[in-house]
Amino acid sequence: MTAPATPKVTTLGRSVAQAPGDGPMAISSPAFGDGAPIPAQYTCKGADIAPPLTWSTPLGAALVVDDPDAPRGPYVHWIVVGIPPGPGSTADGQTPAGASSVPNSAGQAGYSGPCPPAGSGVHHYRFTLYQLPAAFRLPQGLAGLQAAQAIARAMAGQAQFTGTFGG
Repeated sequence: MTAPATPKVTTLGRSVAQAPGDGPMAISSPAFGDGAPIPAQYTCKGADIAPPLTWSTPLGAALVVDDPDAPRGPYVHWIVVGIPPGPGSTADGQTPAGASSVPNSAGQAGYSGPCPPAGSGVHHYRFTLYQLPAAFRLPQGLAGLQAAQAIARAMAGQAQFTGTFGG
């Protein structure tokens, strides 16, 4: 029997099996696997609610859900800051406990599901959990791609999975 694969984590430019702290970072969804299609209920074609998530982070974290295949460049669907350390999970449509959403690329503070333009093909939606230093504070007024970039610049490690959805 083969042991389960350790999630790939990128820490300060190095790929490692474990991020600094007490354990590995990980993020996934019980609704779909890494690289698999996102069920319609979590998109604009369904209820447009956030999928259930499970994660583990040794330090505080932020979640960024983005579409790098968007026609005008990366489109940020959801940003959640203030995720506490340790394991966690959410049910359909929930924001992680103790955390808060900041405005996405549409200017909405909440989840905006995949909704690629018709005929644009299959898009990839990255669910990235960024481990952040305890002192990190997102500068006021940042939203969407600028907020996501500020989080990525400050990260000490990350874990990611990807879902797909076609336009």
